[in-house]
Order: sequence, then structure tokens, then C-alpha cells
Amino acid sequence: MATATKTTKHSGVFDALKGDFGYTSVMQAPKLVKIVVSTGVNTKHDAKKRELIIDRLSKITGQAPAQRGAKKSIATFKVRTGEIVGYQITLRGARMQSFLDKIIHIVFPRIKDFRGLNASAIDEMGNMTIGIREHTVFPETADEDGRDVFGFAITLTTNVRNKKEAEAFFRHIGIPLKEAK
Repeated sequence: MATATKTTKHSGVFDALKGDFGYTSVMQAPKLVKIVVSTGVNTKHDAKKRELIIDRLSKITGQAPAQRGAKKSIATFKVRTGEIVGYQITLRGARMQSFLDKIIHIVFPRIKDFRGLNASAIDEMGNMTIGIREHTVFPETADEDGRDVFGFAITLTTNVRNKKEAEAFFRHIGIPLKEAK
């Protein structure tokens, strides 16, 4: 039964975009491969802040974040190789789809003065990175106090070949992009 649903999703994108891009097979249709949520941590010795970030990211995505260490030492920033500099979560499958649905239908409408995303957020390889300034736009983490607010990046990774196809694909799946002027 899951296979039929998956085929329907691909064929819907295929049917919508085959005329514009000359797809001849359903397997050529663009699809979302993964969503990566990542944040940097600039508090070196504040364990409570790190615990808060781990807790909030877990609530937002439904998955525990993985630690990311510094790849090399930088004396100017007082960072040593291996120190934790951020957290990252990779979502695939059903969690990815539910997270995307939550972003489109719940989070974007909660952002103040949101008028759509710029198409310039799509890179040449067909991936899109969205910056969220405050984690409190997610309903799971809405706090009364405005302390310890952090931002993070959401990267939507696709199997698309170029920017033009990616833009059409993102519009088709419901990502609110601003119209080109």
C-alpha cells in the first residue's frame, strides 16, 4: 500500500512538470531526498544552553540531534579541533514529509510579516536553504519568556539537476516562493 502512495506522489509531480522539462519517465520526476536541520552553538561552557538547544531541536523535529565538532583549530575564535560547534539532524521518509508539512502550513504563517521565500535561496544544484531566526515560531517550543532564543537552518535537498527545475518543483510541492519582479 505504501508503494501505491509513493508512486502517486511521483506521478503527480511528473504529470505537472513533464511538459515543461520533457520528462519521459516517472523516475525522472524531481523528489525531495532529505531535510537537514542544523544550528551552530557559540556557547562553549554553557551546558544548560546546549541542553536547551538539544531539547528544543528534538521537540521540533522528533529526532535527536547529532553533535558536530570543529574540523580544525582557530585561535582567533578560541576553537579547538573536536570541540562541539553545532548540532545537525537529517530527516528522511515519513518524518521528512511531516516536517515539511509543518513548515509550510504552521511555521510560515506564524512568522511575522512573511511574504514568501526568495528564489535566490535555491542553489545551482537544486537545493534550498531556509534560515529560521527564532525557534519559537514552532508551536512545540513557544515560550512565554524570550530568553535563550536561537536560530537554525533548514536545507531541503532534492535530486533536481538545476535551479529552474528546482524552483518549479518547490512551487509545486507548496513552498511559498516570491514571484520574480
